[in-house]
Amino acid sequence: MTEPLFILAIVIVTALAFDFTNGFHDTANAMATSIATGAIKPKAAVALSAVLNLVGAFLSIQVALTVSNKVVAIQGTNGAPIPALMGTPILTIVFAGLVGGILWNLATWLLGLPSSSSHALFGGLIGAAIASLGFGGVKWDGVVSSIIIPAVAAPIVAALVAAVGTRVIFALVSKVPEERRDRSFRWGQIGSASLVSLAHGTNDAQKTMGVITLALIAYGSWTDVHSIPLWVKAVCALAIAGGTYIGGWRVIRTLGKGLVEISSPQGMAAETASAAAILSSSHLGLALSTTHVATGSILGTGLGRKGALVRWAVAGRMVIAWLITLPAAAIVGALCWELSHVISGSLGVGIVFAILIAAAGLMFRHSRKTPVTADNVNHEWKGGLAPVDEPAARQTVNA
Repeated sequence: MTEPLFILAIVIVTALAFDFTNGFHDTANAMATSIATGAIKPKAAVALSAVLNLVGAFLSIQVALTVSNKVVAIQGTNGAPIPALMGTPILTIVFAGLVGGILWNLATWLLGLPSSSSHALFGGLIGAAIASLGFGGVKWDGVVSSIIIPAVAAPIVAALVAAVGTRVIFALVSKVPEERRDRSFRWGQIGSASLVSLAHGTNDAQKTMGVITLALIAYGSWTDVHSIPLWVKAVCALAIAGGTYIGGWRVIRTLGKGLVEISSPQGMAAETASAAAILSSSHLGLALSTTHVATGSILGTGLGRKGALVRWAVAGRMVIAWLITLPAAAIVGALCWELSHVISGSLGVGIVFAILIAAAGLMFRHSRKTPVTADNVNHEWKGGLAPVDEPAARQTVNA
């Protein structure tokens, strides 16, 4: 096996691993509110979301064809890699960027923070590009137009739409008995949550497709810059669907129970607003953060319902995570490229890959100390991510 082929294989495996983490990290965007209101059982929710993510991944390639070329200067205007970077250089940059994205996804999942997988990937790529090519390796105008402006605008717009939708819904059903109202909206939630899952597949799975296709072009085994190989679509769709089925219960718990005390009408308003924003961005080829959209929508439903409980401390922690996602992933991406470059070649890439596996294993092991599962994800929020055993909590109160 040649060195470029070995690195290509590592890049593909790492990209699919990122896709998998993207799946379980972002399941909450579609299903957190439906799980929180009891519209659908937790395991059924993640299974439904996984199937729809799988289908959605095949519906569009607009995001895939533009994802990397917007922020880092490793491709020409036609989408083809810069000739001087063909082979090992561009493969190493892409690999380092993916590692940065994966480690940030895992760290925020461990903390139960719904941060952006898209920004984690972009941050990793930006850091690797700066380390290898200097600041000229980043398209700063693209960073502003494709990352910073949408990052600010998306949650605000989604929050406003969801807030207005929530007010309208409660005004229309004000005379309907609460039990009947909630039962009807739970059915509506299943439909709106399904639409978000489908939309998520059309947007987030595309990012990994684009990265793998870029790696194949850099290696020389694919030449068409305007299409995605069918097998790449298939494996990326399966990876994000598999991650979704695993269920990112820690993030689901934060979005469903920790941010806003939510009812079924609010959940349907949030999911409908999210689906509209995500589908619009996919149609336009914008790599929008589905996490920012979903979080903004959920927060908007709290603002739109009079007397609703909004936990601003939790929202503040989310915003901090959003602010540091890009630079944190960039630092990791830059360090990974430097280590790969110093050791050089396939050995350097192999060592960084081993470090990635070790770090992922440690974070998973640490998560078992405070496990969040389908069985306890809906326990009442008692001030933190770790679920309190409800029967035990009731016994303590009665004592």
